[in-house]
Amino acid sequence: MAGIVELIKIEESGNISFGNHLMENKKKINDFEVGADIYKVKTFANFTKLEKNGRLLFESAPGTTVYEMSLDDKGIEFYLEGDKAAAVTVELEAETYYNVFIDDRISGRLKSSVSGKVNFSVDFDEETKKIRVSKE
Repeated sequence: MAGIVELIKIEESGNISFGNHLMENKKKINDFEVGADIYKVKTFANFTKLEKNGRLLFESAPGTTVYEMSLDDKGIEFYLEGDKAAAVTVELEAETYYNVFIDDRISGRLKSSVSGKVNFSVDFDEETKKIRVSKE
């Protein structure tokens, strides 16, 4: 996998993929509609950011590429690709405990902030990582 050429797209599954950590210059797409939701993506080698209806949903530094992101009332799941260890932030429910799984192995138990942010790190090797952040 080598980044999303369109910067954001709807997969056949109905999930979204976005970002391109291989880009040298920042690019963005505003007003990408998925059902009743409006997404905005900014991405390049230094960071990737996705907003949903004006609120942060995902952010990474340095940039990453996200595949097959799905979100429900239990949490968020996606595949993540990058070149370097990345600090990741997802915004979910405020002051809620979540378990973070990387490649189906528990990485930690975290409580979201008052704004709903959950922060964790992902180390990359040659493989894309499966990430799941699920409510306890």
